[in-house]
Amino acid sequence: MPRPLALALTAGAALLARGAMRRRIEDSPLWPLGALAEPVSGRPRSRALRLTVAAHETVADGVVQLRLEGRELPGWAPGAHLDLVLPSGLVRQYSLCGDPADTSSYTVATRLVPDGRGGSREVHEGLRAGMTVEVRGPRNRFPLAPAPAYVFVAGGIGITPILPMLRAVSARPGPEWRLLYGGRSRASMPYLAEIEKLVAGDAAERVTVVAEDEDGLPDLDALFAGVAADLPEGTAVHCCGPEALTAAVEARIPEGAVLRTERFTPRTSIGGNQPFEVELRRSGRTLTVAADSTVLAAVRAELPDTPYSCEQGFCGTCQQRVLAGEIDHRDELLTDAERADSMLICVSRARRSPLVLDL
Repeated sequence: MPRPLALALTAGAALLARGAMRRRIEDSPLWPLGALAEPVSGRPRSRALRLTVAAHETVADGVVQLRLEGRELPGWAPGAHLDLVLPSGLVRQYSLCGDPADTSSYTVATRLVPDGRGGSREVHEGLRAGMTVEVRGPRNRFPLAPAPAYVFVAGGIGITPILPMLRAVSARPGPEWRLLYGGRSRASMPYLAEIEKLVAGDAAERVTVVAEDEDGLPDLDALFAGVAADLPEGTAVHCCGPEALTAAVEARIPEGAVLRTERFTPRTSIGGNQPFEVELRRSGRTLTVAADSTVLAAVRAELPDTPYSCEQGFCGTCQQRVLAGEIDHRDELLTDAERADSMLICVSRARRSPLVLDL
């Protein structure tokens, strides 16, 4: 074999071997330690889309609406949300509030939280029309299920997943429905003009709008007394809003009604947290998670490249495979099947020690 050809073949084989080695290390960062089944941590939950910010507009005091355009976008149903990957790398979840029949754009809205963790401020101040953003989803953990009647309770920006539901149930004859929509002030309540159109005619008694600076807090007792008296068993109650509102609705749900909720923050845990141990099987380390800390914090102290984003159990970035142990799931994302062998380590904990993770 001519020497130049032999050298070229040798160099090509070396490049192929280097590429294979790089891919093997990417698949298992701790290789050559014995890897078990492929870890799920940090893997996208659905394919990412690159969409253009076609419009960035204020729709209420402190509320910005985004219209994100693309081509032949995946379909969605009322209650669905997107993961929006911001230019900084933060991942935030926003409910879709546009038209499910529109396959060329998605519409979301977010309220500015001045003392939040930075995501809403970046949407308000960092995004502009013409920019490109990454989107994952849509996913739906808050679907509009078939029911003989509906009650919708929305607090502030919690109207966003409820709005497509209202359009769906009000556009067709069929089940009875009612809406209670509350906010700090009328100026701060997005989509109020569209909702008040529903008050016209026969819908006048179905919609109650409560601005706290004018009317005080919503009268949930009166709402659910009417539900218990007038609506059939199996009535679906869909609630989205601050934790205090959601907890108040849960405390008043009448017998026979079915409650579905979507929260802004993880569900408040019942009782005090206890410390527990976490074994990282592939790295051969055992960690202690303090009562006032998280699995994510303990893991990142040892493995600082462990991916995470929202730290609230919504985005799925920190999902890890669980090899053994009993999990105390506190997220709002994983399916029942996923909860059988994985957890979101930013919020979920162990019911008892130890937990064994594929890390």
